[in-house]
Amino acid sequence: MTNHIRAVFFDLDGTLRHSVPEGGDVFTEYVVKMGYPVTPEDRLRARRWEHQYWAGSADLRDDLLAHSADTDNFWIEYGRRRLLSLNFTAEEARKLAPQASAHMEAMYRPDSVIHEEVRRALPALRAAGYGLAVISNRDKPFRAVLDAHGLSEFFPYALAGGEVNIYKPDPGIFDHALQQTNFRAEETVYVGDNYYADIVGARRAGLVPILFDPDLLFPEADCVTIRSFDELLPTIQKL
Repeated sequence: MTNHIRAVFFDLDGTLRHSVPEGGDVFTEYVVKMGYPVTPEDRLRARRWEHQYWAGSADLRDDLLAHSADTDNFWIEYGRRRLLSLNFTAEEARKLAPQASAHMEAMYRPDSVIHEEVRRALPALRAAGYGLAVISNRDKPFRAVLDAHGLSEFFPYALAGGEVNIYKPDPGIFDHALQQTNFRAEETVYVGDNYYADIVGARRAGLVPILFDPDLLFPEADCVTIRSFDELLPTIQKL
């Protein structure tokens, strides 16, 4: 370690671990095959919308409340909202959402992947002396996921939002993790791919945020950004 940073905390899904192919891409390709035009700008808008939706948005809270006992209807409503983000009309989105949702339920079987750059970065960070942890908005503990991917040895501490009923971007989830790991916010980096959840939340809690943005979804981001995990250690050492 060459500066004041002593710990590096990570988001899980979309940062350390990836679903391949991504659900949003499969969803969009389905509606394209149905004959609906989708421009590159539409795709970008939809991807940014997904990040915002899952970052504790009012729409997400409304949908969870309205469909807490009906998973199928939740995903139909999610599909309707995503179609709107792809520039479909309200009527088109209403009609196509059940069909698109059924397609995803029947056909979407992604692989869970850890990219090689992550496998290079984690041992390098550990060797450099940084404490490592994972903070996720998952509802349940995910130690089994880390075990399955051979990542548990790097993360003595992992926290799911559902364990404390606090979800990013609420700073409370970061505060809890800091208390449990005995690191101070100002000496801790948080790395995540979702600007609205990860960067906003980490900053609210006083951590040093780093956005992992390989596809430049957030070119306007007002924080340190990396496009590859190979950039992470050198970036932290320059903070």
